[in-house]
Amino acid sequence: MSGARIDVAIVQWRKSTYSDGGGGDCLEVADQVPDAVPVRDSKTPAGPVIFVGNAAWSAFVQHVRRA
Repeated sequence: MSGARIDVAIVQWRKSTYSDGGGGDCLEVADQVPDAVPVRDSKTPAGPVIFVGNAAWSAFVQHVRRA
């Protein structure tokens, strides 16, 4: 990821379409960040955010889809 600072308070967060919709255990991701995918816990939106590299995120999603 580049050295640019990202204000995660203003990005558009989204849940997976596979989310149960009942406020359960969900991850949210934001798409507008170049070179990385910000990920947070939907139950704690003001909590920590991790940034996952695009290649690692893609591999994770592919693995989850096969599971």
